[in-house]
Amino acid sequence: MKLSSSLFFRCQLLAVVLSAVIPGASAQAQTPAATSAPPAQAGPRPEAARGRGSNNGRDPGMDAFYKLGPDSMPHEGVPKGRFEGPKTLSSEAYPGTQHTFWVYVPAQYDPARPAALMIFNDGQAFKNEPGDVQAHHVLDNLIYRREIPVMLGVFINPGRKPEQPEPTPQNWGDRDTNRPEEYNALNDKYPRVIVDELLPVLFRDFNISKDPEMHAIGGASSGGIAAFTVAWHRPEQFRKVFSFVGSFVNLGNRQGHTYPDLVLQADKKPLRIFLQDGRNDNRGGNRGGDVEPNSFDWFYQNVRLADALTKKGYDVNYTWGIGNHGQKQGGAIFPEIMRWLWRDAQKVSTERNDTVERSFRAAPTAPAAAPAARSK
Repeated sequence: MKLSSSLFFRCQLLAVVLSAVIPGASAQAQTPAATSAPPAQAGPRPEAARGRGSNNGRDPGMDAFYKLGPDSMPHEGVPKGRFEGPKTLSSEAYPGTQHTFWVYVPAQYDPARPAALMIFNDGQAFKNEPGDVQAHHVLDNLIYRREIPVMLGVFINPGRKPEQPEPTPQNWGDRDTNRPEEYNALNDKYPRVIVDELLPVLFRDFNISKDPEMHAIGGASSGGIAAFTVAWHRPEQFRKVFSFVGSFVNLGNRQGHTYPDLVLQADKKPLRIFLQDGRNDNRGGNRGGDVEPNSFDWFYQNVRLADALTKKGYDVNYTWGIGNHGQKQGGAIFPEIMRWLWRDAQKVSTERNDTVERSFRAAPTAPAAAPAARSK
Protein backbone atom coordinates (compact mmCIF):
# COMPACT_ATOMS: atom_id res chain seq x y z
CA MET A 1 0.00 0.00 0.00
CA LYS A 2 1.35 3.46 -0.95
CA LEU A 3 1.17 6.24 1.67
CA SER A 4 0.21 9.81 0.74
CA SER A 5 2.83 12.47 1.31
CA SER A 6 0.79 14.11 4.11
CA LEU A 7 0.29 10.83 5.97
CA PHE A 8 3.97 9.98 5.61
CA PHE A 9 4.88 13.40 7.06
CA ARG A 10 2.54 12.89 10.05
CA CYS A 11 4.13 9.47 10.78
CA GLN A 12 7.59 11.02 10.76
CA LEU A 13 6.45 13.79 13.08
CA LEU A 14 4.92 11.25 15.50
CA ALA A 15 8.21 9.30 15.60
CA VAL A 16 10.12 12.48 16.49
CA VAL A 17 7.67 13.30 19.30
CA LEU A 18 7.84 9.77 20.74
CA SER A 19 11.62 9.76 20.73
CA ALA A 20 11.60 13.04 22.63
CA VAL A 21 9.05 11.83 25.21
CA ILE A 22 10.59 8.33 25.59
CA PRO A 23 14.36 8.72 25.21
CA GLY A 24 15.99 5.73 23.54
CA ALA A 25 12.67 4.26 22.41
CA SER A 26 13.70 3.99 18.76
CA ALA A 27 17.03 2.39 19.62
CA GLN A 28 15.46 0.02 22.15
CA ALA A 29 13.31 -1.52 19.46
CA GLN A 30 16.40 -2.49 17.48
CA THR A 31 19.03 -3.61 20.01
CA PRO A 32 18.85 -5.00 23.57
CA ALA A 33 20.02 -2.80 26.38
CA ALA A 34 23.67 -3.21 27.29
CA THR A 35 24.47 -5.00 30.54
CA SER A 36 27.43 -4.53 32.81
CA ALA A 37 28.07 -8.31 33.00
CA PRO A 38 27.12 -11.30 30.88
CA PRO A 39 24.06 -13.26 32.00
CA ALA A 40 24.68 -16.14 34.39
CA GLN A 41 23.06 -18.61 31.99
CA ALA A 42 23.36 -18.18 28.25
CA GLY A 43 20.42 -19.46 26.25
CA PRO A 44 20.45 -20.77 22.71
CA ARG A 45 21.49 -18.36 20.00
CA PRO A 46 19.19 -17.52 17.10
CA GLU A 47 19.29 -19.99 14.22
CA ALA A 48 21.04 -17.55 11.89
CA ALA A 49 23.84 -16.96 14.40
CA ARG A 50 24.59 -20.55 15.32
CA GLY A 51 26.58 -21.54 12.26
CA ARG A 52 25.63 -25.22 12.62
CA GLY A 53 24.89 -25.68 8.91
CA SER A 54 21.80 -27.50 7.72
CA ASN A 55 22.38 -30.75 9.63
CA ASN A 56 25.48 -30.86 11.80
CA GLY A 57 27.12 -28.78 14.50
CA ARG A 58 26.80 -28.62 18.27
CA ASP A 59 25.42 -25.62 20.10
CA PRO A 60 25.90 -25.83 23.90
CA GLY A 61 23.03 -23.38 24.25
CA MET A 62 20.63 -26.11 23.19
CA ASP A 63 21.34 -27.88 26.50
CA ALA A 64 21.35 -24.72 28.60
CA PHE A 65 17.96 -25.24 30.19
CA TYR A 66 18.37 -28.88 31.26
CA LYS A 67 19.42 -28.89 34.91
CA LEU A 68 19.29 -31.48 37.65
CA GLY A 69 16.47 -30.98 40.13
CA PRO A 70 16.10 -31.76 43.85
CA ASP A 71 15.47 -35.46 43.26
CA SER A 72 18.97 -35.79 41.80
CA MET A 73 20.72 -34.17 44.77
CA PRO A 74 21.70 -35.46 48.22
CA HIS A 75 19.51 -34.27 51.08
CA GLU A 76 20.07 -34.18 54.81
CA GLY A 77 17.94 -36.79 56.53
CA VAL A 78 17.64 -39.08 53.49
CA PRO A 79 19.42 -42.40 54.15
CA LYS A 80 22.28 -42.84 51.71
CA GLY A 81 23.10 -46.07 49.96
CA ARG A 82 26.62 -47.37 49.65
CA PHE A 83 28.73 -48.47 46.70
CA GLU A 84 30.47 -51.83 46.70
CA GLY A 85 33.34 -52.04 44.26
CA PRO A 86 34.90 -51.59 41.88
CA LYS A 87 34.51 -55.26 41.06
CA THR A 88 35.85 -57.09 38.01
CA LEU A 89 33.88 -59.49 35.81
CA SER A 90 35.81 -61.62 33.33
CA SER A 91 33.98 -62.30 30.09
CA GLU A 92 33.53 -65.51 28.13
CA ALA A 93 31.32 -63.82 25.54
CA TYR A 94 34.28 -61.56 24.69
CA PRO A 95 37.39 -63.59 25.57
CA GLY A 96 40.28 -61.59 26.97
CA THR A 97 38.09 -58.72 28.20
CA GLN A 98 36.81 -57.74 31.62
CA HIS A 99 34.06 -55.46 32.88
CA THR A 100 34.39 -53.15 35.87
CA PHE A 101 31.21 -52.63 37.86
CA TRP A 102 29.93 -51.14 41.08
CA VAL A 103 26.87 -52.20 43.08
CA TYR A 104 24.78 -49.51 44.74
CA VAL A 105 23.15 -50.96 47.86
CA PRO A 106 20.37 -48.77 49.26
CA ALA A 107 20.18 -48.15 52.99
CA GLN A 108 16.82 -49.96 52.98
CA TYR A 109 18.18 -53.19 51.48
CA ASP A 110 17.22 -56.16 53.63
CA PRO A 111 18.98 -59.45 52.78
CA ALA A 112 15.83 -61.25 53.91
CA ARG A 113 13.69 -59.56 51.22
CA PRO A 114 14.24 -59.81 47.44
CA ALA A 115 15.18 -56.45 45.92
CA ALA A 116 14.54 -55.09 42.44
CA LEU A 117 17.45 -54.62 40.03
CA MET A 118 18.47 -51.62 37.91
CA ILE A 119 21.47 -51.90 35.58
CA PHE A 120 23.24 -48.89 34.06
CA ASN A 121 25.47 -49.29 31.00
CA ASP A 122 28.45 -46.90 30.96
CA GLY A 123 28.18 -47.09 34.72
CA GLN A 124 30.95 -44.56 35.32
CA ALA A 125 28.89 -41.82 33.63
CA PHE A 126 25.69 -42.53 35.54
CA LYS A 127 27.40 -42.51 38.95
CA ASN A 128 29.73 -39.60 38.21
CA GLU A 129 29.44 -36.72 40.69
CA PRO A 130 29.12 -33.92 39.92
CA GLY A 131 27.59 -35.28 36.75
CA ASP A 132 24.66 -35.09 34.38
CA VAL A 133 22.62 -37.87 36.07
CA GLN A 134 23.86 -38.76 39.57
CA ALA A 135 21.61 -41.80 39.50
CA HIS A 136 22.52 -42.99 43.01
CA HIS A 137 21.04 -39.84 44.55
CA VAL A 138 17.84 -40.39 42.56
CA LEU A 139 17.65 -43.92 43.94
CA ASP A 140 18.25 -42.66 47.49
CA ASN A 141 15.46 -40.09 47.27
CA LEU A 142 12.80 -42.10 45.46
CA ILE A 143 13.29 -45.26 47.52
CA TYR A 144 13.05 -43.23 50.73
CA ARG A 145 9.75 -41.68 49.62
CA ARG A 146 8.34 -45.06 48.44
CA GLU A 147 8.10 -43.85 44.84
CA ILE A 148 10.07 -46.84 43.55
CA PRO A 149 10.74 -50.20 45.17
CA VAL A 150 13.91 -51.02 47.07
CA MET A 151 16.43 -51.84 44.36
CA LEU A 152 20.07 -52.54 43.78
CA GLY A 153 21.80 -50.40 41.16
CA VAL A 154 24.57 -51.98 39.11
CA PHE A 155 26.83 -49.54 37.27
CA ILE A 156 28.81 -51.51 34.69
CA ASN A 157 31.44 -50.21 32.29
CA PRO A 158 32.02 -51.60 28.78
CA GLY A 159 34.53 -54.39 28.49
CA ARG A 160 38.23 -53.79 27.99
CA LYS A 161 41.45 -55.71 27.89
CA PRO A 162 43.61 -55.42 31.02
CA GLU A 163 46.08 -53.12 29.26
CA GLN A 164 43.34 -50.78 28.03
CA PRO A 165 42.25 -47.74 30.06
CA GLU A 166 39.13 -47.69 32.20
CA PRO A 167 36.39 -45.50 30.68
CA THR A 168 35.90 -42.12 32.34
CA PRO A 169 33.44 -39.21 32.01
CA GLN A 170 35.92 -37.64 29.59
CA ASN A 171 36.54 -40.84 27.58
CA TRP A 172 33.72 -43.38 27.43
CA GLY A 173 35.94 -45.86 25.60
CA ASP A 174 34.82 -45.72 21.98
CA ARG A 175 38.39 -45.69 20.67
CA ASP A 176 40.25 -47.77 23.23
CA THR A 177 37.84 -50.35 24.73
CA ASN A 178 35.39 -52.96 23.47
CA ARG A 179 32.48 -50.51 23.77
CA PRO A 180 31.62 -50.18 20.04
CA GLU A 181 31.54 -53.93 19.49
CA GLU A 182 29.56 -54.70 22.64
CA TYR A 183 27.05 -51.86 22.58
CA ASN A 184 26.31 -51.22 18.91
CA ALA A 185 25.97 -54.81 17.64
CA LEU A 186 22.48 -56.34 17.51
CA ASN A 187 23.63 -59.89 18.30
CA ASP A 188 23.19 -61.68 21.64
CA LYS A 189 26.80 -61.39 22.87
CA TYR A 190 26.34 -58.39 25.18
CA PRO A 191 23.05 -59.82 26.50
CA ARG A 192 25.12 -62.89 27.41
CA VAL A 193 27.47 -60.68 29.42
CA ILE A 194 24.57 -59.26 31.42
CA VAL A 195 22.36 -62.34 31.78
CA ASP A 196 24.79 -65.27 31.76
CA GLU A 197 27.85 -63.66 33.37
CA LEU A 198 26.75 -60.74 35.56
CA LEU A 199 23.41 -61.95 36.93
CA PRO A 200 24.79 -65.15 38.49
CA VAL A 201 27.34 -63.09 40.43
CA LEU A 202 24.65 -60.69 41.62
CA PHE A 203 22.27 -63.50 42.60
CA ARG A 204 25.10 -65.12 44.55
CA ASP A 205 25.98 -62.02 46.53
CA PHE A 206 22.56 -60.38 47.01
CA ASN A 207 18.93 -61.31 47.46
CA ILE A 208 17.46 -60.16 44.13
CA SER A 209 14.01 -60.91 42.83
CA LYS A 210 13.91 -63.50 40.06
CA ASP A 211 10.83 -61.80 38.55
CA PRO A 212 11.82 -60.22 35.17
CA GLU A 213 9.29 -57.44 35.84
CA MET A 214 11.61 -56.39 38.66
CA HIS A 215 14.66 -56.10 36.38
CA ALA A 216 15.45 -52.95 34.36
CA ILE A 217 18.39 -51.80 32.25
CA GLY A 218 19.25 -48.47 30.66
CA GLY A 219 21.97 -46.37 29.13
CA ALA A 220 22.90 -43.40 26.99
CA SER A 221 24.00 -43.22 23.36
CA SER A 222 25.48 -46.63 22.44
CA GLY A 223 24.64 -47.72 25.98
CA GLY A 224 21.00 -46.98 25.18
CA ILE A 225 20.80 -49.27 22.17
CA ALA A 226 22.75 -51.89 24.16
CA ALA A 227 20.13 -51.78 26.91
CA PHE A 228 17.38 -52.28 24.35
CA THR A 229 19.32 -55.18 22.82
CA VAL A 230 19.60 -56.93 26.20
CA ALA A 231 15.84 -56.77 26.77
CA TRP A 232 15.09 -57.59 23.11
CA HIS A 233 17.08 -60.82 23.27
CA ARG A 234 16.36 -61.75 26.88
CA PRO A 235 12.86 -60.58 27.88
CA GLU A 236 12.66 -63.55 30.24
CA GLN A 237 15.12 -61.61 32.41
CA PHE A 238 14.58 -57.90 31.61
CA ARG A 239 11.25 -56.21 30.99
CA LYS A 240 12.06 -52.52 31.56
CA VAL A 241 14.36 -50.32 29.43
CA PHE A 242 15.30 -46.67 29.22
CA SER A 243 17.48 -44.95 26.64
CA PHE A 244 18.96 -41.46 26.48
CA VAL A 245 19.88 -40.34 22.93
CA GLY A 246 20.09 -43.99 21.89
CA SER A 247 22.42 -44.79 18.98
CA PHE A 248 19.80 -46.59 16.89
CA VAL A 249 21.88 -45.82 13.81
CA ASN A 250 24.23 -47.66 11.48
CA LEU A 251 27.45 -47.24 13.46
CA GLY A 252 30.20 -49.50 12.16
CA ASN A 253 27.74 -51.01 9.69
CA ARG A 254 26.12 -52.83 12.64
CA GLN A 255 22.59 -52.05 11.41
CA GLY A 256 21.23 -50.32 14.52
CA HIS A 257 18.85 -48.35 12.30
CA THR A 258 16.99 -51.55 11.42
CA TYR A 259 15.44 -51.95 14.88
CA PRO A 260 12.15 -50.27 13.85
CA ASP A 261 11.76 -52.85 11.08
CA LEU A 262 12.63 -55.71 13.43
CA VAL A 263 10.06 -54.46 15.96
CA LEU A 264 7.34 -54.44 13.32
CA GLN A 265 8.29 -57.86 11.96
CA ALA A 266 8.68 -59.75 15.24
CA ASP A 267 6.05 -60.85 17.72
CA LYS A 268 5.42 -58.30 20.44
CA LYS A 269 7.63 -58.81 23.49
CA PRO A 270 6.57 -58.02 27.11
CA LEU A 271 8.69 -54.88 27.38
CA ARG A 272 8.20 -51.39 28.79
CA ILE A 273 10.43 -48.79 27.12
CA PHE A 274 11.21 -45.09 27.66
CA LEU A 275 13.07 -43.20 24.91
CA GLN A 276 14.55 -39.69 25.17
CA ASP A 277 16.23 -37.72 22.42
CA GLY A 278 16.83 -34.17 21.24
CA ARG A 279 16.08 -32.46 17.97
CA ASN A 280 19.76 -31.53 17.63
CA ASP A 281 21.17 -34.99 18.35
CA ASN A 282 23.72 -35.84 15.63
CA ARG A 283 21.62 -34.79 12.65
CA GLY A 284 24.35 -35.72 10.17
CA GLY A 285 22.24 -38.09 8.12
CA ASN A 286 23.85 -39.98 5.25
CA ARG A 287 27.64 -40.37 5.47
CA GLY A 288 27.98 -41.47 1.88
CA GLY A 289 27.22 -44.71 0.12
CA ASP A 290 24.48 -45.85 2.49
CA VAL A 291 21.24 -47.21 1.08
CA GLU A 292 19.24 -45.52 3.83
CA PRO A 293 19.91 -41.74 3.70
CA ASN A 294 18.90 -41.23 7.35
CA SER A 295 20.88 -44.14 8.79
CA PHE A 296 23.16 -41.77 10.74
CA ASP A 297 20.51 -39.33 11.95
CA TRP A 298 20.05 -40.07 15.67
CA PHE A 299 16.86 -38.09 16.18
CA TYR A 300 15.23 -39.43 13.03
CA GLN A 301 15.93 -43.02 14.05
CA ASN A 302 14.73 -42.58 17.64
CA VAL A 303 11.44 -41.20 16.36
CA ARG A 304 11.16 -44.13 13.92
CA LEU A 305 11.68 -46.60 16.75
CA ALA A 306 9.10 -44.91 18.98
CA ASP A 307 6.60 -44.99 16.11
CA ALA A 308 7.24 -48.68 15.47
CA LEU A 309 6.89 -49.58 19.15
CA THR A 310 3.67 -47.59 19.37
CA LYS A 311 2.24 -49.21 16.25
CA LYS A 312 3.08 -52.66 17.61
CA GLY A 313 1.28 -51.92 20.88
CA TYR A 314 4.24 -51.74 23.24
CA ASP A 315 4.11 -50.03 26.63
CA VAL A 316 6.26 -47.15 25.38
CA ASN A 317 6.81 -43.58 26.49
CA TYR A 318 9.07 -40.99 24.91
CA THR A 319 10.01 -37.33 24.96
CA TRP A 320 11.75 -35.20 22.34
CA GLY A 321 13.66 -32.17 23.57
CA ILE A 322 15.80 -29.58 21.82
CA GLY A 323 19.19 -30.79 23.01
CA ASN A 324 22.36 -32.26 21.57
CA HIS A 325 23.87 -35.72 21.92
CA GLY A 326 24.49 -36.18 25.63
CA GLN A 327 22.89 -36.80 29.01
CA LYS A 328 21.67 -33.29 29.84
CA GLN A 329 17.94 -33.72 29.19
CA GLY A 330 17.91 -37.39 30.10
CA GLY A 331 19.58 -36.65 33.43
CA ALA A 332 17.17 -33.81 34.18
CA ILE A 333 14.12 -36.05 33.70
CA PHE A 334 15.62 -39.28 35.02
CA PRO A 335 13.58 -39.22 38.26
CA GLU A 336 10.35 -39.08 36.22
CA ILE A 337 11.59 -41.87 33.97
CA MET A 338 12.13 -44.05 37.03
CA ARG A 339 8.67 -43.29 38.39
CA TRP A 340 7.13 -44.22 35.06
CA LEU A 341 9.13 -47.43 34.58
CA TRP A 342 8.41 -48.70 38.10
CA ARG A 343 4.92 -47.26 38.58
CA ASP A 344 3.21 -50.60 39.30
CA ALA A 345 6.13 -52.55 40.74
CA GLN A 346 5.10 -52.34 44.39
CA LYS A 347 1.87 -53.06 46.16
CA VAL A 348 0.17 -50.00 47.62
CA SER A 349 -1.91 -50.02 50.78
CA THR A 350 -4.91 -47.68 50.85
CA GLU A 351 -5.60 -48.37 54.50
CA ARG A 352 -5.62 -44.97 56.18
CA ASN A 353 -4.31 -46.43 59.43
CA ASP A 354 -1.35 -48.12 57.77
CA THR A 355 1.40 -46.15 59.48
CA VAL A 356 4.14 -48.02 57.63
CA GLU A 357 2.72 -47.14 54.20
CA ARG A 358 2.35 -43.51 55.26
CA SER A 359 5.91 -43.21 56.54
CA PHE A 360 9.22 -42.69 54.84
CA ARG A 361 10.96 -45.95 54.03
CA ALA A 362 13.53 -46.42 56.75
CA ALA A 363 16.54 -48.69 56.85
CA PRO A 364 15.76 -52.13 58.29
CA THR A 365 16.39 -52.42 61.98
CA ALA A 366 18.96 -54.94 63.06
CA PRO A 367 17.53 -57.84 65.06
CA ALA A 368 17.96 -57.45 68.77
CA ALA A 369 20.93 -59.32 70.15
CA ALA A 370 20.10 -62.37 72.23
CA PRO A 371 20.62 -61.77 75.96
CA ALA A 372 23.87 -63.04 77.28
CA ALA A 373 23.67 -66.31 79.22
CA ARG A 374 23.93 -65.89 82.96
CA SER A 375 26.89 -67.50 84.62
CA LYS A 376 26.06 -69.86 87.43
